[in-house]
Amino acid sequence: MDRIRKKRQKHTEAADLDVTPFMNLMIVLVPVLLLSMVFTHTTVIDLNFPTGEAAGGEFDPDAVHLEVAVYNDRLVVADGRGGVIKNLPKLDGEHNFNELSLVMQELKRRMPEKEDITVLLQEETDYQTLVSVMDKVRSYPTVQALDVVQAELFPVISLGDTPGGNEEVAANTAAGAGDRS
Repeated sequence: MDRIRKKRQKHTEAADLDVTPFMNLMIVLVPVLLLSMVFTHTTVIDLNFPTGEAAGGEFDPDAVHLEVAVYNDRLVVADGRGGVIKNLPKLDGEHNFNELSLVMQELKRRMPEKEDITVLLQEETDYQTLVSVMDKVRSYPTVQALDVVQAELFPVISLGDTPGGNEEVAANTAAGAGDRS
């Protein structure tokens, strides 16, 4: 009988839990997570995709529909009615985003109330080119009160496909549409 009591006593003793490794993990993990929250932020760009309703409605000749068409060899800024405002060929194998920004700034000076623009892309346009074009037509850096801030250009961006491919726009440009700067 004494042996049974001794066995029961051994089983009833509570084992000590060592939580030191878990506490060490928490001490390291909490500051790391808090620091990563400070450096991580997500930027969301609102896009307005064109609806099919605009094509069937009345055409307003006074309204200007700004477009930036992105081709493999150039960027074309147009008014949406077939008139090319500025043709920006590639420089050293890269799209001329700085010139695009200057053209957008000039257009904003001429039309300060205008907020929308359409970016037209070819199927093979890469993502980084799309983002760079959207950044240049949305805002530009300027200095205000000794701080560099982003001045708004055309923040309402719609996306679409380039009409007719490279051949049609090249034919329009060669036929005398030219640059209207």
